[in-house]
Amino acid sequence: MSSATDVAYLTRALKMPRARQVASSLADTARDEGWDYTEFLAKVLSEEVASREAHGGENRVKAARFPQTKTLDDFDFTHQRSVSKQQIAHLHQLDFIREAHNVVFLGPPGTGKTHLSISLGVQAARRGYRVAFASATDWVMRLGEAKRAGRLADELERLGRIPLLIVDEVGYIPFDPDAASLFFQLVSSRYEQSSLIVSSNKSFSAWAEIFGDAVAVEAMVDRLVHHSHVHVLKGDSYRLKDKQREVMATTETT
Repeated sequence: MSSATDVAYLTRALKMPRARQVASSLADTARDEGWDYTEFLAKVLSEEVASREAHGGENRVKAARFPQTKTLDDFDFTHQRSVSKQQIAHLHQLDFIREAHNVVFLGPPGTGKTHLSISLGVQAARRGYRVAFASATDWVMRLGEAKRAGRLADELERLGRIPLLIVDEVGYIPFDPDAASLFFQLVSSRYEQSSLIVSSNKSFSAWAEIFGDAVAVEAMVDRLVHHSHVHVLKGDSYRLKDKQREVMATTETT
């Protein structure tokens, strides 16, 4: 049996398809450039690891259930000047997840809060972290269903095993009286253990009105922001900007 046949058999047995694809070409490069055996092996294994990470990353992106896939490269910092590109880029290094810190984006509708939240989530998923995305309303609904079924503690424990949860659109719809307690338990269960990204169109001072329980909100916000990166976005809506461009283009052609 030839060496090439051996490699094909062994990489198939070890379920290393990328290594099988590149082994021959890397062997040619190794001979041409004088690599030693260790360097050649490292190159082959690096190709396999990169392939698995890319494949697994896209699976994690799908599992997170983002409404859209957004990245930092897509974000228009020329329109949104109230946040620092350097600070946001630093967040995308994901130290906050390793440190079990939170990220909070506050600001009017359409200023880029959800875009930045998703871009961080996509980056985390592609770097090997499990991520789950939902609106605040959906999270409260899920927790409420778990509570009614008598499995709220189990659900919070399950969510605690996900390194990053993204809670979008806090404040767009007022909650019922139980929501403050449920949301507090979610924040509390993750405190100093795992990370949250929260976006809201309301300042923290307005959250008592949203949740209807000033005491629970105070305790919730205290835990949320203790180890947190808070960014306040300002300015006009991206969506209104795009609509204005459409209107202007239509006007110019009529």
